[in-house]
Amino acid sequence: MSDVIIRPLVASDRAAWEPLWQGYLTFYKSALSPELYELTFARLTGGAEPMGGFIAERDGRALGIVHWVMHRTTWSAKDICYLQDLFTVAEARGSGVGRKLIEAVREMAQVKGAFRVYWQTHETNLQAQELYDKVADKSGFIVYRQALS
Repeated sequence: MSDVIIRPLVASDRAAWEPLWQGYLTFYKSALSPELYELTFARLTGGAEPMGGFIAERDGRALGIVHWVMHRTTWSAKDICYLQDLFTVAEARGSGVGRKLIEAVREMAQVKGAFRVYWQTHETNLQAQELYDKVADKSGFIVYRQALS
């Protein structure tokens, strides 16, 4: 079996990306419209937004994705990178694919001059937290949100 390849998402990855994106949404018991799928993928691969993604592959099979968003912050003159939507197929979990996707975001953010990468996960996502506890520090912050109409 060959090694896992991590590379930036490109427009031709649409068919491989969609089941992974759907898997992520299903894991978090969410659903989005087909129009939002199209918009999200276009934003991730179009090059006009401060966002993008990576895909993990082995032997031509997509095993995982991660999305990232660069944005300004009041805490630094440099941008900060939000690692968003990390997902791997069940059989790839625990094999290092998630770690490699996180590392790809870290390396990209460093090249772009960001001062930090951060992310969040649900408190019930204990399997992911096993990895996150090894590669990053918990911030101690609790996330609050308000829906807007």
